[in-house]
Amino acid sequence: MHAVLERQLAALASGDLEAVMENYTPDATLIRFDQVFVGAQAIRMGLSVYLALKPRLVTLEEYAEQGDTLLYRAVMNVGGQERPAVGTLVLREGRIWRQTAAFIGEQPSAGLPAERTRP
Repeated sequence: MHAVLERQLAALASGDLEAVMENYTPDATLIRFDQVFVGAQAIRMGLSVYLALKPRLVTLEEYAEQGDTLLYRAVMNVGGQERPAVGTLVLREGRIWRQTAAFIGEQPSAGLPAERTRP
């Protein structure tokens, strides 16, 4: 597993928002089906809510890596519930520059576009 993903998972499990944010570039973007976070300040806002749910990796089901791009499928424990997840990380200079993250099997947001959050 790539060192950046290892650091990210450890930081999420620790609940340390500062450690999580050290993994992102200042101009990073995080895309989820319900919301798009543009820039480190917006990502900080979104991840502070996520960290309150105490996420931790249960199992890494699949992992692929090519150059600066990582793809994973995992089971996460979030808020006390196991949830299948999938995501990608695109790295720049050893930090997360672009990220997608989704929980598999969640109800779609009725075809609505994701809300964009900027600082």
